[in-house]
Amino acid sequence: MGLFDIFSKDKKESLDKGLDKTRTSIFSRLSKAVAGKSKVDSLVLDELEEILISSDVGVNTTIKIIERLEERVARDKYMGTEDLNRILKEEIMALLAENKGSQFSEIIEGDHSGPYVIMVVGVNGVGKTTTIGKLAHRFKTAGKKVVVGAADTFRAAAVDQITIWSTRAGVPIVSQGMGADPASVAYETMEYAVKNEVDVVIVDTAGRLHNKVSLMNELGKIKRVMQKVIPGAPHEILLILDGSTGQNAFEQAKQFTTTTEVNALAITKLDGTAKGGVVLGVSDQFNIPVKYIGVGEKMEDLQIFDREAFVQTLFKE
Repeated sequence: MGLFDIFSKDKKESLDKGLDKTRTSIFSRLSKAVAGKSKVDSLVLDELEEILISSDVGVNTTIKIIERLEERVARDKYMGTEDLNRILKEEIMALLAENKGSQFSEIIEGDHSGPYVIMVVGVNGVGKTTTIGKLAHRFKTAGKKVVVGAADTFRAAAVDQITIWSTRAGVPIVSQGMGADPASVAYETMEYAVKNEVDVVIVDTAGRLHNKVSLMNELGKIKRVMQKVIPGAPHEILLILDGSTGQNAFEQAKQFTTTTEVNALAITKLDGTAKGGVVLGVSDQFNIPVKYIGVGEKMEDLQIFDREAFVQTLFKE
């Protein structure tokens, strides 16, 4: 067994453990819904609708899934309950496949003319700082030169925390301390990246949902100063959401997608919740691909989102 096989095995085990609560919740209730029934009918679909909504898939996405299942039932005339898991997996994977963005491998293998810049947004408490540290570690492990910019200068502990995580990841950090102008930090980070021929830049931003106008102005200013040094930056605006908050994650996504051009999602803390359905709902409702998921506390537990592995694990008996 090679190193890649070991990593792949560890990843599967981590994902399996991380989704255990969600899988147990959905699958156990699904089993009860079809117990004693031979075919998928309107009663089974009603039960399934309730299960998906209560798993924080979201009403709109749940309705979309149920409608697709109804079409297949009508088309196939007879669908046994033993087919339900398979059909459900196929439809959910098809739904996730509709939202595609840049892949981690494309960043690693791509030929960018200059650094690839990621601006990270999200409220305090969602795991933003730890995600940045783990992401920096993942890029460095892939052989890329990485720098982190500490542009969340609003919260007292933010700069200290991001510094600790950058040290753990073994990557340099550009910081001006608490109270500094976030745009100034971003500008200095871009200059550092160009001067030192950095491959990937990860810039933290203030983790607070304040007035929409001021949020838009601040993020807009950061983007403008980035582009003065690196045209086209940021190439990715990554929104971090806490999967354990369920419907609150939808509200946070709504707030941030109306103020900035989010084009990638990271869903954290899935290992501690039965609300993993939020991964499906947020991606579908906001038409933004999920790029990373957090399924544990270790550096390696920030995983590149694999929709097929995710769905297979979610519905594994």
